[in-house]
Amino acid sequence: MNEKKEFKPYVPADKVTPELTVTSIIMGIILAVIFGAANAYLGLRVGMTVSASIPAAVISMGVIRVIMKKNSILESNLVQTIGSAGESLAAGAIFTLPALFLWAAEGKMEKPDLISITLIALIGGLLGVFFMIPLRNALIVKEHGILPYPEGTACAEVLLAGEEGGANASTVFAGMGFAALFKFIVDGLKLVAGEVTFNVGKVVKGFAGAIGTQIYPAVLSVGYICGPKISSYMFSGGVFSWLVIIPIIVLFGSELTLYPGTESIGEIFATDGAAGIWSTYVRYIGAGALAAGGIISLIKSLPLIAKAFGGAMKSAFGEKVSNTGRTSKDMNMAVVLGCIAILTVLVWLVPAIPVSFLGAVIVVVFGFFFATVSSRMVGLVGSSNNPVSGMAIATLLIATLLLKLTGSIGAVGMSSAIAIGSIICIVSAIAGDTSQDLKTGYILGSTPQKQQIGEVIGVVSAALAIGGTLYLLDSAWGFGSKELGAPQATIMKLIVEGVMGGNLPWTLVLIGVFIAIVVEILKIPVLPFAIGVYLPVQLNACIMIGGLIRLLVNKAKGSEAKKKAIENDGILFCSGMIAGEGLIGIVLALLAIFGIDKMIDLKTMFNIPNVVSDIGGIILLAVIVLTVLKFSLWKKRSKQL
Repeated sequence: MNEKKEFKPYVPADKVTPELTVTSIIMGIILAVIFGAANAYLGLRVGMTVSASIPAAVISMGVIRVIMKKNSILESNLVQTIGSAGESLAAGAIFTLPALFLWAAEGKMEKPDLISITLIALIGGLLGVFFMIPLRNALIVKEHGILPYPEGTACAEVLLAGEEGGANASTVFAGMGFAALFKFIVDGLKLVAGEVTFNVGKVVKGFAGAIGTQIYPAVLSVGYICGPKISSYMFSGGVFSWLVIIPIIVLFGSELTLYPGTESIGEIFATDGAAGIWSTYVRYIGAGALAAGGIISLIKSLPLIAKAFGGAMKSAFGEKVSNTGRTSKDMNMAVVLGCIAILTVLVWLVPAIPVSFLGAVIVVVFGFFFATVSSRMVGLVGSSNNPVSGMAIATLLIATLLLKLTGSIGAVGMSSAIAIGSIICIVSAIAGDTSQDLKTGYILGSTPQKQQIGEVIGVVSAALAIGGTLYLLDSAWGFGSKELGAPQATIMKLIVEGVMGGNLPWTLVLIGVFIAIVVEILKIPVLPFAIGVYLPVQLNACIMIGGLIRLLVNKAKGSEAKKKAIENDGILFCSGMIAGEGLIGIVLALLAIFGIDKMIDLKTMFNIPNVVSDIGGIILLAVIVLTVLKFSLWKKRSKQL
């Protein structure tokens, strides 16, 4: 007897309940824009994004069940389906498109216009959804019980648990509120330092290393969500770059002037300290490590990729499920294929992607391959282990080589390569997200067609907002700055420049490549370590603090149910903090553009000394830590747990 065909969803196929309603569409669009903007800010800041599915599901439950007094689990599921699309599209876009802004800042080309960014994001997002639709039966239905889809299953569990009440929504909203307040104190009023740094040379004379921490709730929250292991790998990379590489560079090269620096290493250090050496030299080493890490992760995944694609194709064109009930109804396949054809033509016609029609077909073929791989791989290993950056790097290498061979070089060729890479990156991210959402819907008994329409709505909403978000953040702080390092986009930029024959400090890049190879040989996860080498140690230290809080929470005593509740409350609170800081980050960017930020700068207004500001920052960091513990480990719960 076929166990998979006997699966019974929570809401039976013969029961019709509200799903794609005005409420779910409006709430979903709002959350798609909010989580898209928040994840864009977070990803450009720390090089990582977090899933929005569970926070969106919890918020929708809180509003629909508690405020609107409606009992509609499928409606809540549609809200998270639409809302999570914004986070995935933002992740794909920010890993690539800021490279165009970086080139514009260097005077190599004009800034991309909003229409081009929107079209690139829209094409990639819609292709990601439409490519996944024919694979739903193969990957979600036939492989149920085989492919776990961790995030999709977890989201279903959260929604099912929410049937008992929507109280968890208050935890997410509390996280948003506290983080908004903390962020406004640090970067709005500037009452306390956002970063505290200690120069080791003050204790050990002549030592050029530095250590410190940032004071940001979203950064700390990333550490909590990632857990102590990943956080420690990132922190190790930061320690290696700031307490090993930088002191070596200063010790042996103090009198030298080395490219890309324009003055001696000693002068750079005297002017800007360890941060100057990091921004001038170490970031290229980190970039090489990150690129190598992405390629290594892709190579390691090749057997699984081949198996995933072959299995998906075999399932997709094999036995068909005869059930044509509500829970088996997909979007009309003729409409799906027609939309893919139209999008292929758009790739050809969009000015930002100067490729021939054959080139457009190749882009779409690559996109379908990586969408298939992404959809199956997230089912096996989860979205966080999906080698999207590796796939994007591979695509960029191939696309840039082909463009160069066909004579498309210079600014046109470079922008075209990034546009192609952006589409593929967004396709992969959205296909993975769509798969997780459809898995959630399969468990709950949603109508696939309505979820797929919801994904399209979410993609369109996020695509319309992402261009403005990127322009806003770039205008306020600039990509590649201390506030917005844009690590992945910088890597993509370096790869395209390298292939096109640009002037790169290859020695530094190759040092990073071989560091990554050594780290891989030592069986240390190379990508988090490489991100740690690339990003400031202060940011890594703040992430490490979040990881240590998670370690403390994981050691909580009590029943398994209580431990699970403590861990989940912490994740929900930290997810809320990420969203809250991201939103205030966008607001502060607006204030900076209009010059209002200077009017509320209390540090300058009252001439607060740096030492007082630093002490205030440390105190605020302690308050943030206590707040996370209050809403996780110390939260009052039922005595039954």
